[in-house]
Amino acid sequence: MSLIVQKYGGTSVGDIERIKRVAMRVVTAKSEGHELVVVVSAMAGETDRLLSLAGQVSTAPDERELDVILATGEQISIGLLSLAIQQYGHKARSFTGGQVRIQTDTAHTKAKILSIEVDRVRLALREGAIAIVAGFQGVTSEEEVTTLGRGGSDLTAVAMAAALKADVCEILTDVDGVYTADPNVVPEARKLARVSYDEMLEMASLGAKVLQSRAVEYAKNYSVPVHVRSSFNASQGTLVVREDAEMEKVAVSGIAYSKNEAKITVLRVADRPGIAAKLFGRVAEANIVVDMIVQNISQDGTTDISFTVPKPDYPKAVQIVSGVAKEIGAPQVVGDDKIAKVSIVGVGMRTHSGVAAKMFEALAREKINIMMISTSEIKVSCVIDAKYAELAVRVLHDVFGLAEGTVVEEPL
Repeated sequence: MSLIVQKYGGTSVGDIERIKRVAMRVVTAKSEGHELVVVVSAMAGETDRLLSLAGQVSTAPDERELDVILATGEQISIGLLSLAIQQYGHKARSFTGGQVRIQTDTAHTKAKILSIEVDRVRLALREGAIAIVAGFQGVTSEEEVTTLGRGGSDLTAVAMAAALKADVCEILTDVDGVYTADPNVVPEARKLARVSYDEMLEMASLGAKVLQSRAVEYAKNYSVPVHVRSSFNASQGTLVVREDAEMEKVAVSGIAYSKNEAKITVLRVADRPGIAAKLFGRVAEANIVVDMIVQNISQDGTTDISFTVPKPDYPKAVQIVSGVAKEIGAPQVVGDDKIAKVSIVGVGMRTHSGVAAKMFEALAREKINIMMISTSEIKVSCVIDAKYAELAVRVLHDVFGLAEGTVVEEPL
């Protein structure tokens, strides 16, 4: 008997018929002798509906109250799925984040998990029940309701799998696995049989929508085996595992992109110690994640600092940065929310040279200007005009030969 944690996304539980199909799939796994913990998201569109309701009441909703509202979406899903499983003659017991005791910090709408108590879930399993856990939510030490950010149900599932020492965490979604690029942009994109934690972490953080990046990081830290697969068929998906020598033979494994980016530039900043710390410290206090940072060469004792933030945080970030700019004597702050980040990812970059140059040449041939560049051991990211994002993805996918039947192992 194995212990499996399954996570079903909003599309998989989008209506009553789909909830019944999920219930049947869960019951089938239970009948095969497995212990099941099932994490579910809100029904498709429900979170957006709740956000819209909040927006109709307040132009700037308080984040604490937003969490109270948003957490109700998953509670509906767990109750309905539990009832559906019971209709098939099996025991099921639903738990909210507070009932499981998923304790988080106090960063409302983007909380981080601090600890999980699984005693109630283990008791339910011992009694032969299927445990249904609400994704995306937790509580603080003061019993305040929190949510984990978009895609937070992935994080709930991985964290539950780690706490329970599950044999596998299955992320069941509306796609068959992890692809070399978004199939909606690149029809020739190929499903990957395996991908390393590091590659998946980069792809998730760079815009691939299959897994939340924080969930991948948690899986890596606790060595949780993750299987990304479709909730609509029984096909094998993509295993997210630790890298091996075979993975390094291919320089680039996938192309990711995101239009959920915005760029802010502070002009003529005084080039002296402590200025950058003050600027980015103030942004960090607002729980805004800064990604790429570029500082120009100092001229006349001043420099320009550019950085990117998630687009939803752009208005707040501009407001904060404008305030800091006045304090430090910077004359102007300019922003651009019509940008995209396009990235190539692959653990093979550690052992292959010329990969970045190949990327830059491909973009140059298409007359796509690069505004910012960021690199790591296994990725190269470029900020470009948003209108060229899809073209860039298709060009890079072709240049690096990622389509079915065209992948080649490059010499080390």
